Amino acid sequence: MRIPLRLAATVALAPLALHMAGAAAQERSVQLDQISVEGSGVPQPGPGLGNGAATSGGGGGPSGVVGYTAKASPTATKTNTPLIETPQSVTVVTREQLNDRNVQDLNQALAYAPGTSTDVFGFDPRFDAFYIRGFSATYDGVFRDGLRQSAVGLAVPRIEPYGTEAVTILRGPASGLYGLGSPGGIVDVTTKRPVFARFGELWFQAGNYDRFQGNFDFGGPVEGSDGTMAYRLTGVVRQSDTFLPGATDDRFNIAPAFTWKPSADTTFTLLTEFQNSKLPGTSAFYNFPGFRVSRLYQGDGAFNAFTQQQYRIGYAFEHRFTPDLIVRQNFRYYGVNGDFPYVQIDSVTGLTAQRSTGLFIENLQSVALDNQIEGHIQTGPIAHTLLGGLDYLHYDWDRVGGFGTAPDLDLTTLNYGRQFIPRPVLTLAARQSQDQVGLYLQEQAKWDRFVLTLTGRHDWVSQTTASGVPGALGPSTTQSDTAFTGRVGLNYTLAPGLVPYASYATTFTPQVGADASGRSFRPATGDQIEAGVKYAVPGTNITAAFAGFDIVQTSILRQDPNNLAFTVATGEVRSRGFEGELIANLAPGTNLTLAYTHLNFQFVSQTSLVTGQPIDGNYLSGIPGDTIKVFGTYLFPPSSPLHGLQIGGGIRYASSSFADDENTVRNPTVTLFDALIAYDFAALDPKYAGFRAQVNAFNIFDRNYTNCQAGFCYRGAPATVIGSLIYRW
Repeated sequence: MRIPLRLAATVALAPLALHMAGAAAQERSVQLDQISVEGSGVPQPGPGLGNGAATSGGGGGPSGVVGYTAKASPTATKTNTPLIETPQSVTVVTREQLNDRNVQDLNQALAYAPGTSTDVFGFDPRFDAFYIRGFSATYDGVFRDGLRQSAVGLAVPRIEPYGTEAVTILRGPASGLYGLGSPGGIVDVTTKRPVFARFGELWFQAGNYDRFQGNFDFGGPVEGSDGTMAYRLTGVVRQSDTFLPGATDDRFNIAPAFTWKPSADTTFTLLTEFQNSKLPGTSAFYNFPGFRVSRLYQGDGAFNAFTQQQYRIGYAFEHRFTPDLIVRQNFRYYGVNGDFPYVQIDSVTGLTAQRSTGLFIENLQSVALDNQIEGHIQTGPIAHTLLGGLDYLHYDWDRVGGFGTAPDLDLTTLNYGRQFIPRPVLTLAARQSQDQVGLYLQEQAKWDRFVLTLTGRHDWVSQTTASGVPGALGPSTTQSDTAFTGRVGLNYTLAPGLVPYASYATTFTPQVGADASGRSFRPATGDQIEAGVKYAVPGTNITAAFAGFDIVQTSILRQDPNNLAFTVATGEVRSRGFEGELIANLAPGTNLTLAYTHLNFQFVSQTSLVTGQPIDGNYLSGIPGDTIKVFGTYLFPPSSPLHGLQIGGGIRYASSSFADDENTVRNPTVTLFDALIAYDFAALDPKYAGFRAQVNAFNIFDRNYTNCQAGFCYRGAPATVIGSLIYRW
């Protein structure tokens, strides 16, 4: 069975002092569809940036949000820096865009952002598996509220998009602030947080494949707290089949949150979540030789229920001693438990398919802590924003598993689910733990039209691994690595809102194992040169950006040419290209996003896993060289006879790519179309205020498409339609 584990687990590796004060935070008003933008009761990040998020940095999320546009984000700097002053390429997917597109998973949230490849593995509801600038980000590129989301093996936490306020994509190396990670970039998910105003929202959804879902989100100030406490409760309940025979996509998610704000200077927010999912054990279809994808689903409903529970509890604390001295502490405990049964077709003989089974049971617990201190000083004409931090990440992961056989499948009747499939005997086990400590410093110096960003970080990573059989693991092996990473960037305001920039950044990723001589693999290291220009059109909510980049990653694993049974850390890859992006809010409910990416990702020094021969100069398979993504909405104005109606649509174009890393066969180009139509019933009568009907359609022309990566081919999602009835108050 092929699953996105080729993305290969780069296995991502306090006291709380509350300052008491008597002044109560004041309640503020919100708009029903922009509850994140208003009502935070937080001092604003700076002139012209609009309303702030829950905290000014360190996971607080973007600010200055209007429609699809945002003015500032803490993701690139851990301070609430205007996007045009960050020395790397950043995209913010706002709550309004998530609502309009009614995204159902993280991949859909990223689908219209530049630099991202989200359809590499076709339709697969099990994992958030995607690439940024050609590099996998599944295991070491997903963050939540500024803290790394650990993922190992099949224990990969899933993001519920309805519980998120925004999704921010930082492209390029981020190790200078976040430690080990993907050279392509990171995705930081901002959780919905309480606001000091009453609000509520209910969604009722129905779609094809018997999809039924209910969403709820409500909260406000706590009665009797004198405006110092607020709560929020967000949740999703879904029961759904899929186009995979006998496969479900069921989910229950609930996320309570609580904020205590005893003064204008102190904020403590508790963030929790519990999620239970029932998913297919496999999303693959049988492949015939020659990269031909059949309609023969590999799974079987009799042994196909991948059940996963995940839970988290954490907090975000911020205190301002003065406007120029701020401390923050962000903490989270995460747990993921899952049973992963699957059936796969090994071969086809005549009208019968021969099958085998597998079963993995995995548990992952992780703790993440980030302490920050931010200071602002002035030395002559230079304004300094200084940031220092110490963070810690620990996880424990264990797995038991086994393999077995399944009865043959009759291809004349396709008797899925009608035969008993025995549960495999658990014969293998593994355990792994990892600790990472990082110390980082950053200087943002602003002088006249220049902004200089200097970031440096040192990491200490230790990983212990053991394997064997259940109840009898072999001896543990421990590997330790240290690395220094950094970034230097320069922005220059050429004209109001027009800012060219250039930056250099480095990254590293520990690698578990040893070569033929028994020496531990040194970490994979990478660096990037990026240059571009950002433009925030003065007096409007229109932003544009263009960036060119060159990323090299070295010391990655490849087959040892002198001993084919071992690997050596001498591989190298290179990602070069450029991206262009336009995001505009032209009027309430009228927005546009436009993204273009050209990517050239090649193996500089690598060995084929299929032939054992060098594939130097070949292109990475499954990743298109050119993508064009456009999505827009239009809300008819009050003067129009169609007042209350909103229409929208999107186009996703992906050019041809190679189907295998040996570059023998190409994937075809693919163009997909999405659509939106919605109506606000308040346009009929004010007494219907808050009621909205919305229909979203994905791949509306039902394009039958596949994508092959590393020699295995995956089917894309067929046409999907979801209707929603929404009530906000």
